Amino acid sequence: MSNTPKPDTRFNDFVYLQAQNAGLFLGQLTNPATGEQSVNLKAAALVLDSLEMLAAKTQGNLTQEETSLLEKALLNIRALYANVEDLD
Repeated sequence: MSNTPKPDTRFNDFVYLQAQNAGLFLGQLTNPATGEQSVNLKAAALVLDSLEMLAAKTQGNLTQEETSLLEKALLNIRALYANVEDLD
């Protein structure tokens, strides 16, 4: 029996959704409900913490593509968070 992780498109969709939420909370995207950009550091931190927890809990169980996507999302969100936090 193979221990090779199987790809699951739901994982990629979930990571993209969370990255989009982080962008919204960090003022990078316009809120579709208000048409405005705003910053919510607490919500952005929760998204970041959740993705970091996901990375820790899924270590060794993701495909190479899934691991790469998650790592890139975390790097980008951390950088955006640090930039916004410095402006606060």
